[in-house]
Amino acid sequence: MGSLLYIIAVILIIFWAIGFFAYSAGSIIHILLIIAIVAVLLRIIKG
Repeated sequence: MGSLLYIIAVILIIFWAIGFFAYSAGSIIHILLIIAIVAVLLRIIKG
């Protein structure tokens, strides 16, 4: 389960980077980034 969260977080960060540099899609991109950061933090906290 932990590795799944990590993979999802990495995918979300990649999508955020693509969206940030390709076009401005409003706040949706930033919400994805926040979700990815939370997932990475949970992964770090749980070990």
